[in-house]
Amino acid sequence: MSERVAADLIVLLHLAFILFVGLGALLSLRWKAAAWLHLPALAWGVTIEFTHGICPLTPLEQRLRLAAGDAGYSGSFIQHYLLPLIYPAGLDARSQYAIGVAAIVVNLAVYAWVLLRRPRRGPGKPQGRRL
Repeated sequence: MSERVAADLIVLLHLAFILFVGLGALLSLRWKAAAWLHLPALAWGVTIEFTHGICPLTPLEQRLRLAAGDAGYSGSFIQHYLLPLIYPAGLDARSQYAIGVAAIVVNLAVYAWVLLRRPRRGPGKPQGRRL
């Protein structure tokens, strides 16, 4: 596998992770156990945004691109269309905080909905289905 293809795969993985961080709580509507994967990912993504950190996938992708002889992000479909979604122009500290807060708010709303939809078991209520 060439370095350029590997770098493109890293970009796709990065985009998938970003989507999972932003919308992963929606998976818990179907699979409750998804929250155990999503909550650490959400914490990581929000921490990266709030601390202005760099995801380890970014330098890995850049090293692969340099190894492939690429000078920048122009060229392939993935580079042209997906990279601006992951690395938007004008990304500053204020917008990073806004992204982090938006991720928290959206996911908290979904998790609140999931928790409110859970069947409640109390005294006098059946614990399961009877045949």
